[in-house]
Amino acid sequence: MFQKILIANRGEIACRVIRTARAMGIATVAVYSDADAGAPHVRLADESVRLGPAPAAESYLKAELILAAAKATGADAIHPGYGFLSERESFALACAEAGVAFIGPPPNAIAAMGDKIESKKLAKAAGVNVVPGYLGEIADTEEAVRIASDIGFPVMMKASAGGGGKGMRLAWSEADVREGFEATKREGLASFGDDRVFIEKFIESPRHIEIQVLGDQHGNIVYLGERECSIQRRHQKVVEEAPSPFVTPEMRRAMGEQAVALARAVGYYSAGTVELIVSGADPSGESFYFLEMNTRLQVEHPVTEEVTGLDLVEQMIRVAAGEKLAFTQDEVTLTGWAVENRVYAEDPYRGFLPSTGRLVRYNPPVEHCDESVRVRVDDGVAEGGEVSMFYDPMIAKLVTWAPTREAAIDAQIAALDAFEIVGPGTNIDFVSALMQHPRFRSGELSTGFIAEEYPEGFHGAPASEDLTRTLAAIAAFAATAEADRARRIDGQLGHRLQPPADWTVRIGGVDHAVNVSTDGLSVDGAALDLAIAYTPGDRMIAVEDEAGETLHVRIAKTRTGFRLTTRGASHQVRVLPARAAPYATHLIEKVPPDLSKFLIAPMPGLLVRLDVGEGDKVEAGQPLAVVEAMKMENILRAAKSGTVKAIAAKTGDSLAVDAVILELE
Repeated sequence: MFQKILIANRGEIACRVIRTARAMGIATVAVYSDADAGAPHVRLADESVRLGPAPAAESYLKAELILAAAKATGADAIHPGYGFLSERESFALACAEAGVAFIGPPPNAIAAMGDKIESKKLAKAAGVNVVPGYLGEIADTEEAVRIASDIGFPVMMKASAGGGGKGMRLAWSEADVREGFEATKREGLASFGDDRVFIEKFIESPRHIEIQVLGDQHGNIVYLGERECSIQRRHQKVVEEAPSPFVTPEMRRAMGEQAVALARAVGYYSAGTVELIVSGADPSGESFYFLEMNTRLQVEHPVTEEVTGLDLVEQMIRVAAGEKLAFTQDEVTLTGWAVENRVYAEDPYRGFLPSTGRLVRYNPPVEHCDESVRVRVDDGVAEGGEVSMFYDPMIAKLVTWAPTREAAIDAQIAALDAFEIVGPGTNIDFVSALMQHPRFRSGELSTGFIAEEYPEGFHGAPASEDLTRTLAAIAAFAATAEADRARRIDGQLGHRLQPPADWTVRIGGVDHAVNVSTDGLSVDGAALDLAIAYTPGDRMIAVEDEAGETLHVRIAKTRTGFRLTTRGASHQVRVLPARAAPYATHLIEKVPPDLSKFLIAPMPGLLVRLDVGEGDKVEAGQPLAVVEAMKMENILRAAKSGTVKAIAAKTGDSLAVDAVILELE
């Protein structure tokens, strides 16, 4: 077994590998860029080595620096995590030449599966179902238009070396191909150093199912069930679960056997994933097609670990050390249900724009494990740390396990309520809303779920009448506690104020009469049996109902009351003494100024393209510029028709959030 492992990665996956290595008695080495000098993975490892400046191209993507760090620290193995160098054949070869074990697959398997065009050819030869499409190189946009028309719309344009949702564009028409082909090439080149693009038929109402495979260096390969990864935004996975609510035992066997056949065909070993696209319109489940194989560990591997009881990182280490698998396919069992939500630094209320900044508060839910529910948080951040524009926006992965799917989802909702992050915007409200959505809970999923269910964007999960009444009671209770605190402070100065017991609480545009007394709470004349724990200054409060269920609510004071956040939405709640409410007409929210004549940078990023000049006429919805942020290109469009009055930025500029790019007449 290895004596010391260097982790050639950062963030939560680096912490994840370090914890497993430590449990196995193996020493660890962390590497870091200047942006990560104080990061948790650096503190967690036994040793650490600086690589270079913040940009990944000058640090985490420098294979020679990582190998030099391994040599300097005496590491005899390197775990690449995922992303960065994890699927580069050249890095695996360099490790072998340096005499350092690569904790991953053999270089030939990385090469075979890393090229999406060649991998589909290999899959077809191995008897695996493949999606109809064109797998040759495409010279230019005109050829792309001809190929897409021949295949038949809709089609998907994909970077050959792509992955992680990057370098992908869905085209419903010729216009979409003309607009997106070059952008797909640029994203492929920027993210993977390869601008080749292929086109294949887009399977409508598709589900994204993936099979986890595990193989050793002695020819043993097994599949560890499937993961449902259909809930995606811009082809980036948001929610994963294992098993899938769609897959039957017969489908699982058929998919698993094809995945193993493909892995065997390329001489694969380690822990990899065969991704499949499945037609949700085919109830037989026979219409599944090979999408790609990720030869590295997947971000969503924890859900497989939770239902199989296996530590996949440990298995990777043992395989790399030459050990045989300790179990056979017949011994693989799936128990219960696991769900994973990715907590991203993005603002779902502003079109999911990337968000950066300091984590002023970072307080994840408490991890726990028992027979009825398990809560697990995989993260690599800490309070006071920075969410940087240089790396992926994922902050943490929240994983819950329970005996049933419904219970695992309910555990997610409760844990998300208890997840406190102050600083950059996050998608916590959004993923909580997903967990509560009737269609999600029924298991009727597809990769178009988010676009179909939130066509006008996300505005918070709807609150039930019972939740609204509870929030009104919480706000009144908090207002009473604040008034009592003010009375006691004022009493020190010789005055006595009696806090009001009757409040008018406005929430969702509706006024509620709330009474707070020593006997309890009532809303609109109906008593509520709630136990509320709140002290002025609290940021998170716990509320227990008569059934013993606990609701966690994030609370913040505002000028007219409180902002209460729970169950997938933030609620602005106005609270006034009942006797004063009729006279509070001056408490009117300010109307924001009309900024529609400006094109404004919605996030920090690089202006990579400007499509118009001064004097040009533009139409509403027309692309005006492209801003690259967190490794993704974002097309900015005109909010209304007009003429370009002035250009305030130029291609290549680094833009701050809300920076003006251009102004219309």
